[in-house]
Amino acid sequence: MKVLVLGGTAFAGPAIVDEALARGWEVTVFNRGRTPAPPGVRALRGDRTASDGLAALADGAWDLVVDTWSHAPTAVRDTARLLADRAGHYSYVSSRSVYTWPAPSGADESSPVVDGSPDAEARDYALDKRGGELAVEREFGAERSLLVRCGLLLGPGEDVGRLPWWLSRIAAGGEVLAPGPRELPLQYLDIRDVARWTLDAAARGRGGPFDLVSPPGAATMGELLETCRAVTGSEAVLCWADPEVVLAAEIAPWTELPAWLPPGPEHQALHGSDVSRALAAGLTVRPLAETVRDTWAWLGTLAPDHQLGSTRSRVGLPPDKEAAALSAARR
Repeated sequence: MKVLVLGGTAFAGPAIVDEALARGWEVTVFNRGRTPAPPGVRALRGDRTASDGLAALADGAWDLVVDTWSHAPTAVRDTARLLADRAGHYSYVSSRSVYTWPAPSGADESSPVVDGSPDAEARDYALDKRGGELAVEREFGAERSLLVRCGLLLGPGEDVGRLPWWLSRIAAGGEVLAPGPRELPLQYLDIRDVARWTLDAAARGRGGPFDLVSPPGAATMGELLETCRAVTGSEAVLCWADPEVVLAAEIAPWTELPAWLPPGPEHQALHGSDVSRALAAGLTVRPLAETVRDTWAWLGTLAPDHQLGSTRSRVGLPPDKEAAALSAARR
């Protein structure tokens, strides 16, 4: 199997590349070349935002294309149009953010989506991802287009920094603000499970949208933080605080306390989706402990000054805000 990975250098891309190489497939990556390609991969260089940025893709044919782009839909449109006659199938790694927010509890692939455009320049994440979906379907047709709508993604290589922040904070010890309730259910997926399912589904010629995240309640906030403590060997004390206390301290859910949302419509939208379609199509979810353990091991390979996160998504709780919230929780 010949696969072209568009991107291939950050989180989802490397996971796709590693999985394809493990299968013995012939892998080509196309990106700007800021990160060296792994051994055994053919590397093509180009900038999809430049006028001649796709020149390296002018020749060649592939069985499968996997695209992780998350900015201007026009870049997906132009790439898909260029490859439509030379690739058999196109998988686009999208997001559940394409659904009208907040999606109702139990939402599935039939839920309403935002009004994206395949011909738009970059606007915001949800509109960009939806525009990318439409671009792939327009150029490849629905039957040859797989739309992988991911939820909360964790695992080794997580450059957003959500699980890495919790691991680092808990490893540092002391009293740790733990946003409750501890039995609050979470939906997540290890990026390696995304890669495995995507390549399986693409090889089988599946088309259309699939929500890719664990079943509701596959983990809880308590299990996540307790597992972080166990994996790091920390003696940190998890101080559970009611959601009202956390919000009164003006702490931003999801970003300052990664992965956490207080009970309510937004939590149900993110952690209550119906993933029966993906499960029926072979999705499997590895144990939370494996994801946490392997992410901690990956963090240990990074340079001490390595920075995670991006301007689009800054995560982590400032120490002064944590201290204030811990003080309020004791009252």
